Order: sequence, then C-alpha cells, then structure tokens
Amino acid sequence: MPCRDAPFMPDHLREYREDGWTVFGHDPAVETWVRACAPVARGVLNDPALAHWYRCDETWFAGVNALSNDGRGAVADRVPPLSGVAVAFARKALGLGAFEWDRGQVSVVFPGYPRHGDEDTEASFRFRRDRLAAHVDGLERMMPDRRRKLSETHSFLLGLPLGDAGVDEGAFVVWRGSHEVMRAAFRSALDGVDPADWRDVDVTDAYVAARRACFDTCEPVPIAPGVGCAYVMHPLALHGVAPWASERVEPRMVTYFRPDAFGGDPVRWLTA
Repeated sequence: MPCRDAPFMPDHLREYREDGWTVFGHDPAVETWVRACAPVARGVLNDPALAHWYRCDETWFAGVNALSNDGRGAVADRVPPLSGVAVAFARKALGLGAFEWDRGQVSVVFPGYPRHGDEDTEASFRFRRDRLAAHVDGLERMMPDRRRKLSETHSFLLGLPLGDAGVDEGAFVVWRGSHEVMRAAFRSALDGVDPADWRDVDVTDAYVAARRACFDTCEPVPIAPGVGCAYVMHPLALHGVAPWASERVEPRMVTYFRPDAFGGDPVRWLTA
C-alpha cells in the first residue's frame, strides 16, 4: 500500500469505520519521531533482558512493551513525544480525547519468517504460515484448557514503520471488514451477561467461528507504508503477518501502540 503525501481527510474516518483501518500519508512529525526512535528500537534487539521475545527460530522479535517510552510516547531525551495527523485522528476523529500511550511494541520481522520455532506445535506453525497467525488483540488464553477470554480493551492500534519494506517482506495484514464480523460474534456471545462479568466469559467458540467466517468472506490486505507514514486499526480487526517472500536482507521494523483510552470499559471496546 503506497504512502502518499496527504493531510488528514474525512475519508480516513470512513475507511476506518468501513474497512477496519486507515493509512496516513507522509507526515513530517511522524518521520521526526521515527528517525529518533529507530536506533533505540534497534538497541532492544540486543538487550539480554528482552531475548525471550525472539520467536519462530529467531525470524521474529515480538518485543511487546519493549520500548521504554513514557505516556507521551517520548523516550527520555532521545525520542520526542508522539504527534502528527494520525495522533490527532485518534484523539479527535475517534473522540478519544486525552490519553496516555502504552509502552510500544518493537516488532521486527526477519528474512525467512516464519520458521518453525521451539515454541510451535505443528498446528500452530501451520496456522502462522498459512493463516498468518491471524488474531484479534486482547483475547488471551487465560482459562483452563487454554480457552480464551477478554483480557485487554485496546482503543485502537497505531503502527509506525521504522524503515521501508515492501508487501512481500513480512507485511502487516488486515482482513477488510473483519471488525464488524467480530463485533457481531462477541455481541452474541456476551448477550445477557452483565458487562462487569464479560472478562470472565469464555469467548473461544465465538471467536474461532468468527475468525473462520472472516477467512471465508473478508479480503486480506497487506499494509506496508514507508517511513513517515502511519496506520490506525480498529481494535476488533483480525490481523496477522505475511510470510517473507523476498531476497531483501534488511528486516522489517515497526513500532505498535495499543493504548486503552476506554478506561478498561468493555462496552466501549465492543461498540467503538
């Protein structure tokens, strides 16, 4: 997906609501942040305390919360606070107002992704290779028999590429319109349950069935804009990472933020 020089337009809100994400063109404020953040992000790859985030036979560094930013998105005196059109979109167009940023994920996909890692079963590896490990954030295996329940209520996902990479180089993939399929499934699964108890409900069957429906009915779209661009994805959208299919040797590096501007309110998460 190309990265265009374009300011915020009303079409971004329409795309977000209809497709489940929107991409913002080159923004000088974003490029300033990314240029400052990239060396900091590269540094976490060699931090022994974060070595446990290597996955898939070291072809993916998951790096969850690996960036030591503050609530403004700044990292000490090395990286400035987050700003720009995509940030304004989240605060204003999505009506989220002021909120603090979570610690960023530093996700790095290396050539050869995915390889079979020690953490993989045969089934989980096939799902990663063939279905791109497609998932909705915040639905963790925290119940007996690794059943899923709602654990986190992200307000959106913000993706900030830290380098240029093409669609055949471990691209981020979103299933178009999948957020509405998921919304309908969770509404049905949680119908009649007090929202205060939603986090105790086993949503595994509803989630798996909805994911299968997305595979059958929703188009998977790779998103691979360049440095200075940004993308904002709906919290219910199904997404994953495509296999590496290029001779390029430089990895794809992206920082992701998933703030909770809903104050942990699951109703706002479901109806956003």
